[in-house]
Amino acid sequence: MPKVIMVCGRICSGKSTYASRLHRDNGAAVLSVDELMLTLFGQHCGDMHDEYAKRTQNYLFCKSVELIESGIDVILDWGFWTKAARTAAREFYMSRGIMCEFHYVDIDDDTWRERIKKRNAEVASGDALAYYVDEGLAAKFAGRFEQPECDEIEVYVKI
Repeated sequence: MPKVIMVCGRICSGKSTYASRLHRDNGAAVLSVDELMLTLFGQHCGDMHDEYAKRTQNYLFCKSVELIESGIDVILDWGFWTKAARTAAREFYMSRGIMCEFHYVDIDDDTWRERIKKRNAEVASGDALAYYVDEGLAAKFAGRFEQPECDEIEVYVKI
């Protein structure tokens, strides 16, 4: 039976790299909020970013059900930064009889800062389709992230 893997972790923790590896190993479809938003809107959505992200997530939730019903495993590549978001996602799938699991990509602070520098250099040179993460954005998202408890995750990935 197909399932949904939801990849949880801080911004720039390696979620997309991990999701790509799962895709290669398992042939699952990867649905990414950032990929879709960056393709449609570029780097700057301004005050509409959070609203667009919410709409994009809702669209991808529905698209993931369509893929699951077609027999395809799905990987959701976005942060699931709060316990409420993780709970709502799990309930969404469980209410439809769809198997789901959370994979938490954990990263230490020093490695996280290095990854942000690397990503920013790649974005600045045009080598990456990703958001540029300045200090303000890093602090904003670090403050929003709620580390999952052990009972919320099925797979723990330490970077």
